[in-house]
Amino acid sequence: MLLPASLNISEIRTYRFQQTMVSPVLVLLFGIGLVILLIVVVRLNAFLSLMLAAFAVSLLAPGDWGEKISRVTAAFGTTAGNIGVMIALAAVIGKCLMESGSADRIVRTCLRVLGERRAPIALMASGFVLSIPVFFDTVFYLLVPLARSFSRMMRSGYVLSILAIGAGAALTHTLVPPTPGPLAVAGLLGVDVGHMILMGILVGVPAAVLVFPFLNVFEKLCPLPVRPYPGEQETPPRPDQELPPFWLASAPVILPVILISANTILKVLAKQNPQLGPATLVASIMGDPSLALFLAAIVAMGTTVWSRRLSLTELGRMTEEALMSAGMIILITSAGGAFGAMLRQTGISENVGHFVESQSQAGGLLLLVIGFLVAAVMKTAQGSSTVAMLTTAGIMGSLFKTPEALVQYLHCHPVYLALSIGAGSLVFCWMNDSGFWVVARMSVWNETEALKLWTVTAALAGVAGFLVTFLFAWLLPGAFFTG
Repeated sequence: MLLPASLNISEIRTYRFQQTMVSPVLVLLFGIGLVILLIVVVRLNAFLSLMLAAFAVSLLAPGDWGEKISRVTAAFGTTAGNIGVMIALAAVIGKCLMESGSADRIVRTCLRVLGERRAPIALMASGFVLSIPVFFDTVFYLLVPLARSFSRMMRSGYVLSILAIGAGAALTHTLVPPTPGPLAVAGLLGVDVGHMILMGILVGVPAAVLVFPFLNVFEKLCPLPVRPYPGEQETPPRPDQELPPFWLASAPVILPVILISANTILKVLAKQNPQLGPATLVASIMGDPSLALFLAAIVAMGTTVWSRRLSLTELGRMTEEALMSAGMIILITSAGGAFGAMLRQTGISENVGHFVESQSQAGGLLLLVIGFLVAAVMKTAQGSSTVAMLTTAGIMGSLFKTPEALVQYLHCHPVYLALSIGAGSLVFCWMNDSGFWVVARMSVWNETEALKLWTVTAALAGVAGFLVTFLFAWLLPGAFFTG
């Protein structure tokens, strides 16, 4: 092989190394396979698996050998800096909602407004709302006793109530920040958090409506009874007068959504009306996701202190427990960000960009299908929706050098790709997913019953979420935010 005559010794070595580099596509496949192998076969912790894969991919990617390890940790730090505060605050809010009785008040109000006949709809709505700041497992633990009490009273509807809770909670768990998965996907794809919240809710509501009729069918096909927990007594509910009022209970959930959404909307309107500049400035401060969640956390902690008559020491102990649980989520999420950044270092964007650039509108929308399917495969392989979202967003983001290039190739707002990935992470929920066992054990279902009922329901929720996302992307490619 002839080398350019103008190269010095160091450049010749670099040139020869680059000529023998592993294909970016092979490195991409190797990285994906390594993550699946470590999590599924070796049973290594997701954080360690993603970091090890990030180091391996970085070593195989082009670049200065002296920076191949340090750039992994730098990418880890960047991701943690972008989302770590929000995840920690969301964990505090969720803990306070549970301890103060605010979550219980929200559920009881929904049941009272919709009536006992529509209790499954109320339970789905409660799961949908509570799973925005609270993790899926926690929401399910909270709402299952209500479903059991309702079903005993009505002597029917247990399967419908359980699946309604799961479907509602799962949709916002994978579509709406500040839940870690969609929050990290938004960051990896360059999507504004406010955009992700608004579109996640707009997609999640009709998706829940589409799924609900199927849940009625499952209730008729498999009407399981309310079985007792083996050797356990259920905790009696707190008296209604001990719970905070609804307006205060719902404030930690509604406040950040309003502040962040107002910031997003005013930014768009200010482009067309410069007179909104002062209001936009105030909204940009108050609507910053970190500050908005911090204010919500203060409200949530104040409500807990007032409702439970806690001392400051007890409040500190409670928030410390919440932050400790958030620590692992932050580590896994940041490791996923580092893994995605290293995939971009392989140069895969140059290989794929020429193909995607020539595609039509349908070709751009095809990326939504690819994102959905890749997330579904990752979910099926290793079980965690969050890891599936992180890995898939890293893969899809690595195909493009910048968020602007992603928009150019997609021919629609990148929020739709983020939502497609979130929807795909609901397919296929089975034995390797902790959520599967939470649903099965808390519902007192055996593995076969859980597979027939919950696995199919989660898949239907994911497909419904994707179909609604695809329809929005086709009819409203700008997602209300262009201009």
